[in-house]
Amino acid sequence: CNFPQDGVVQFRLGEGAGPGQVRDSWARFPLGIDYVLRREGYSLKTGFDAVLFGNIPGGGMSRSASLALNLIITAFEVNNVEGVEPFRIVDLAQLVENDYIGSPCGKLDQIMIMFARDGMGTHYNPQQRTIDYVPLGADAGDFRIVSLDTGTVRPGLEKSTYKLRREECERLAAMAAEPFGIENLAAVREAKLYAKLVATYAQEFPELCRRLKYIYESQQRFYQMLDAWKKGDIQQVGRIFRADGIGLRDDYQISGPELETMCDIVRSVPGVLGERMLGGGDKGASGAIVRAGAVDAVKAAVDQGYPLSRPDFADRYAVHVCKVVDGIVRLDGLGRKP
Repeated sequence: CNFPQDGVVQFRLGEGAGPGQVRDSWARFPLGIDYVLRREGYSLKTGFDAVLFGNIPGGGMSRSASLALNLIITAFEVNNVEGVEPFRIVDLAQLVENDYIGSPCGKLDQIMIMFARDGMGTHYNPQQRTIDYVPLGADAGDFRIVSLDTGTVRPGLEKSTYKLRREECERLAAMAAEPFGIENLAAVREAKLYAKLVATYAQEFPELCRRLKYIYESQQRFYQMLDAWKKGDIQQVGRIFRADGIGLRDDYQISGPELETMCDIVRSVPGVLGERMLGGGDKGASGAIVRAGAVDAVKAAVDQGYPLSRPDFADRYAVHVCKVVDGIVRLDGLGRKP
């Protein structure tokens, strides 16, 4: 285990601490798995030993979603629980975060980790609960996804600006539900409806309407990006990625200074097609879509500029080049002697 501060954590199935009874640590996740699976009616009689090791950098990289899915699938396997649909496993992982950890997250991270496919884009439709795979187009081999770890660490979504923004969105949705017939802000897709909402609420609730502006425009960008992926127009994908980052910074106001420093540094590097913060905001990592031949220039620019701009994190930041691979898989034979 490379989290020595957590030590060895042991508990009997069905006898673990409840929500809010354990200090912040990764040990909350196995406890949360036991709590949620039992509450949801799954019979667990066999425990297991696990070593928790993680080297996913910084925040905003879906570490908790990865761990929750891993532990749920392992618990089902050792207890011979069969036939659980992948979407149900995703729902359970979200419940662990929401009901045990206290993080008001959605399920997009869990969806991507569960369903990702090597070399493909994963399109999740939340209304229909369907997954489609999108070929990344003719230019797909010419770009890289680069993670820009700022060296900062966010304590968790339950303590982040993300939680406040979600509450703001729910507040506006509740006000607009009866007069406009919407369940959430994602239902605002038509320009006329958006204009009516802004006209009604902007004067009294300007900040809430800024959140609505981001959500409305981000939905337009999503379908533009989906079309660009299919056409292999990586240049357009990058432009949309950048525009979304600006919306997160200025309208949703969920980014952080170190995240934006990374974006500012790489934005001027030739071959960088787009950049924005990643994850739930505040701290963690930014990301960039980069032409393959520009990766070294991005690393050099960050190495030169980031320590000068953020000296407190000069020995903590990192640049990671990523690729699209299959989602969660079982690795057989680990630890066995030949």
